[in-house]
Amino acid sequence: MHTAFDDVSLAPMIAPTVGAAPELERLGDEIAELSAHLDAATARLLDLIREFDARGGWGNGSGFRSCAHWLTWRVGLNPGAARERVRVARALGTLPRLAEALARGELSYSKVRALTRVATPETEERLLRVGRAGTAEHVERIVRGWRRVDRIAEAKQSIQRHRSRGLHVYQDEDGMVVVRGRLEPETGAVLMKALEAAREALYERARSSRVIDKNVSAETLDSETGLLVCEDTPTWGQQQADALALLAETALHHGIDPGTPGERYQVVVHVDAPVLAESDAPATPEASAAPDAHGQSVLEDGAHVSAGTSQRLACDATRVAMRHDADGHVTEVGARTRTIPPALRRALQHRDHGCRFPGCGLPFGQGHHIRHWANGGPTTLSNLAMLCRRHHRAVHEDGYQVERLPDGELQFRRPDGRLFPDVPPRAPVPPDPAERLRAQNEAEDLHIHPRVAIPDWSGERLDLGWAIDVLHPLAASNS
Repeated sequence: MHTAFDDVSLAPMIAPTVGAAPELERLGDEIAELSAHLDAATARLLDLIREFDARGGWGNGSGFRSCAHWLTWRVGLNPGAARERVRVARALGTLPRLAEALARGELSYSKVRALTRVATPETEERLLRVGRAGTAEHVERIVRGWRRVDRIAEAKQSIQRHRSRGLHVYQDEDGMVVVRGRLEPETGAVLMKALEAAREALYERARSSRVIDKNVSAETLDSETGLLVCEDTPTWGQQQADALALLAETALHHGIDPGTPGERYQVVVHVDAPVLAESDAPATPEASAAPDAHGQSVLEDGAHVSAGTSQRLACDATRVAMRHDADGHVTEVGARTRTIPPALRRALQHRDHGCRFPGCGLPFGQGHHIRHWANGGPTTLSNLAMLCRRHHRAVHEDGYQVERLPDGELQFRRPDGRLFPDVPPRAPVPPDPAERLRAQNEAEDLHIHPRVAIPDWSGERLDLGWAIDVLHPLAASNS
């Protein structure tokens, strides 16, 4: 016998226990009614979170990297619950039927949270009926079964994609080489990024050798760069072909082994000492964007970076001191050293346990000199603080300030100088919050009563396999 999930509905609810004490019945009704009011209020809360998230309120001068991290600080949720609130809020933006059921107290937040893991606009209606028919446990089990079918379908698609991969390179009748292939998504993404980088390199190379002899033919091979020089701008396909050639030549020239990760991702910044030793006044976005008047700070390709960026990178990096003569020639090169030695870094990590910016708490980060070493700040534990990459940038380049107080605690300030509290004050709570909640819901024309969220379950055992076969559109094809 099935669980009465025919048409995804269940039999009428179980009758209340005969002979129950009126006082206990009243107490139970009050619990059920207030729970439904809380679910309705949660729906409004999720609407506010979705709007706040979409409008970027969490990053509007607050320095947080996501809405969830703002919620952990401002509301006091733990990170997992905050991320889940944001996820459900975003999902309900495309699931109006589930959002309405939560707003009317007909579905609990627990049921809606589970259903939004799998619901789409196409399957929302049938999953809404599941939520109304069964208990929260039924919903969780059906969602787990639903996701299992999704994973099976995804695995089959992944296997099919993997088997269909291929690359064919052959020579055509006119001598041109033809390349045809199908790559897996992640491999294709790497190739497209590599082609993009190669196109940019070729563009920069062509721009630096723009002068072309007027006596050469319309299409010739440049003897110095080895590039095909054309009077006409290459088409997109031609640029892609040239980029692929550059990738192949580079791989053969440097060897297929990409090298150690540290060397592959190393970025070198050349910074004049006056840039690092600029005023220790708080940085502002305007100041960071201004050109450096007392020295240069450039990447190896010649691109200039601001003084604030240079100071941030120099906080926790490998440093090589070089002396130049008046003509710019190198006269002395010092030994390569770490601005924060490994032993001190381990002590810093042990003390701070991650980013110290209020509300962040990422378990990894970069060492920040509270007073920069170029301005005489010592590389000592008391002058260091651990900041994640985002908040390290915020302090150096976005105008945020940090100082260590005499008692050893850190104090952060916003760009306008206002203090950034570790824990924000809680909003005042009305004398009777439950009554106020009822009044707000009545003002929204929500008729909430003790039995509004009771499921249509009559006690049968759930036949999960049969329910998934009936509900999931891919279940039949994957069985």
